Amino acid sequence: MTLPLFFFYVFATITVASAFMVISARNPVHAVLFLILAFVNAAGLFMLAGAEFLALLLIVVYVGAVAVLFLFVVMMLDVDFAEMKSGLLAYAPVGMVVGAILFLELLLVAGSFVVAPDVVGAGGLPIDATMDNTRALGQVLYTRYIFLFQGAAAVLLVAMIGAIVLTLRHRPGIKRQSTAAQLGRKPSETVRNVKVQSGQGL
Repeated sequence: MTLPLFFFYVFATITVASAFMVISARNPVHAVLFLILAFVNAAGLFMLAGAEFLALLLIVVYVGAVAVLFLFVVMMLDVDFAEMKSGLLAYAPVGMVVGAILFLELLLVAGSFVVAPDVVGAGGLPIDATMDNTRALGQVLYTRYIFLFQGAAAVLLVAMIGAIVLTLRHRPGIKRQSTAAQLGRKPSETVRNVKVQSGQGL
């Protein structure tokens, strides 16, 4: 066994184990920490594949920004996880169906390597040895896959707006500013003339 193959098995094993702990951990903070561990080991797999730009992007963007943001949001929000998990059994059949479909898709992908190993790399783009990794990735991403790239950006935008709408809560007893009500006020509602007697206060 060569050294790169040994590190591949190490990174792959830790990534799969961390991904399993993300969905099975009872504490949400521990789940986010396992998610960060999975990202770091996935970056190691990218480094072994020669995609150093994607590896550093995974570390800087996902570990440095997204995962840390998830950690702070989970720690700062007062979320009742017991109430959220109480209705988990109601969605268990749907989750099992989706999981079975994903498992069958993974079996089909894995079986394609055995049935037709030549077809797997037939759709790949030719690699230009004179071009660095970052430049080649940019040319492919913004020329051949530009519509898919913009579609992924639209999906992420919709997900961000949905997360904001779902977490927006109107709590009673909190004073909120209404710009429309302030602009629609009349002078008689805001100003009161009081006649003060000489030598007396309000």
